[in-house]
Amino acid sequence: MGAFDLSGKKAVVTGASKGIGRAIALAYAEAGADVALVSRSAGSLAEVAKEVEALGRRAAVIPADLTDRDAATGAVHAAIEELGHLDIVVNNAGGSNFMTEFKDLRLSGWDKLMRLNLDSAMAVCHAVAPHLLDRGGAAVINVASVAALGAPFLAPYAAAKAGVVALTKTLAAEWAPAGVRVNALCPGWTATDLNRNLWQDEAASRATLSGVPMRRWGTPEDMAYPAVFLAGEASRYMTGQVLFIDGGATAIGGA
Repeated sequence: MGAFDLSGKKAVVTGASKGIGRAIALAYAEAGADVALVSRSAGSLAEVAKEVEALGRRAAVIPADLTDRDAATGAVHAAIEELGHLDIVVNNAGGSNFMTEFKDLRLSGWDKLMRLNLDSAMAVCHAVAPHLLDRGGAAVINVASVAALGAPFLAPYAAAKAGVVALTKTLAAEWAPAGVRVNALCPGWTATDLNRNLWQDEAASRATLSGVPMRRWGTPEDMAYPAVFLAGEASRYMTGQVLFIDGGATAIGGA
């Protein structure tokens, strides 16, 4: 079994219906893992499940709104029941559908993005903790963002992702004695449906990429391959780390 081989592993991926979550789920299947797919969209999950099964792996479809803590707990229990156990947990659900100056921010918007980006990851981690700590040898990957370092006009999203990073480091320290590793993946500018308005507009895309040394948008697959690394033996002595996949943006302060 190679360092990047996930054969026999059981993974749950949230926000798996599209974008980075879908790419991670498919990369795990390619590496040999069975995958429980969690998202609000049952129809889209069914399509991803077909892709996973076409790769010869088992897929479990679990529709759930992770902003509801009871639903998050139910999704974790369903994933364990469907797959038998979990070796890998990916908290990818999240996003932001608005930008505004902080002074103009509606507090309901703050609450919404905190629930979606931070509370959902917390609820999944809290629900899965007894299972992972009892079994040991598991990997948790929390998808944060370069926005965790600060992002003008995205205050609630940035604060939530910074919280994800802090949660990651805290759980890494608490869970390490049980052999459970917890790391964060921080994507930079990635071409997904969430920011289609930026990467499809030539002027907006050029302005965005001016702070990215590689001068291109990341793809969901660019984020998925590091997620395979974080899930397997290749990163077995790595925990509490924050891996930036951003085309060099943070190297020059361009994120």
